[in-house]
Amino acid sequence: MGIDKLQASRFEQKYIINEETALRLREFVRSYLDLDENGVGRPDYSYPVHSLYLDSPASTMYWQTINGTKNRFKLRLRFYNDNPETPIFFEIKRRMNNCIFKQRAAVNREEAASLLSGAPPEEAHLMSKGPKALAALQTFCHLMAEMQATPKAHIAYLREAYVPPDDNSARLTMDRLVRVEPEYKARLSTHMRHPTLVWGQNIVLELKFTNRFPSWFGTLVRIFGLTQCGAAKYVDGVTLLNQKQPLHPLGEPLSLEDHHDSEMKSA
Repeated sequence: MGIDKLQASRFEQKYIINEETALRLREFVRSYLDLDENGVGRPDYSYPVHSLYLDSPASTMYWQTINGTKNRFKLRLRFYNDNPETPIFFEIKRRMNNCIFKQRAAVNREEAASLLSGAPPEEAHLMSKGPKALAALQTFCHLMAEMQATPKAHIAYLREAYVPPDDNSARLTMDRLVRVEPEYKARLSTHMRHPTLVWGQNIVLELKFTNRFPSWFGTLVRIFGLTQCGAAKYVDGVTLLNQKQPLHPLGEPLSLEDHHDSEMKSA
């Protein structure tokens, strides 16, 4: 990946669109934003995004989103490929009222599993050094320990992104083939064994902005007749899995191994 253009705080609006709308919208947005450098030369101008989401034994972060808790957060590990020399990003995504705040730290890939197992965070774990990154990693590990959070789900998709040429005031993304599968270990691999499409062939469009809603965003919404909706990849993905899998008594979906054992016992 190239330069980190993370919007540390932002507002966002989400929409579900089809491929025909996405192709028309692509031409419109190029009058205002540039294609993200990571999509240049790729099919559909899209690059892969993978996230391993963590949650508590009681699925606290899942239920906070379901219940619409105003001040909440999610913990996830984000990665883009299987190259051992590229980082794993430890990310905290907070929602406070209608604003999104993100912190993240680029961690050496070989250190990720030990941190998830409870190793104290240190600057040596970081690929990108600095007090801001170390503080983000320390906060992540503190929240993870406090919540007793462990891996729950692997989410993957192909992202087509557009950004301003010289700042991070606005960003538009279209996420195709959003997939989910249960993941209860720190298996940081892009290979998915039994993925399930969350929204079928539909695409998640996100309009992200750091200050006021750009007027041309409003024009885009009107021209394409878009209707804002919720599209939480982790929550909607886990909900879909829970409808398809047997559940533990506490509501946790069975792992593939547990499911097999359960079938053997009931046979």
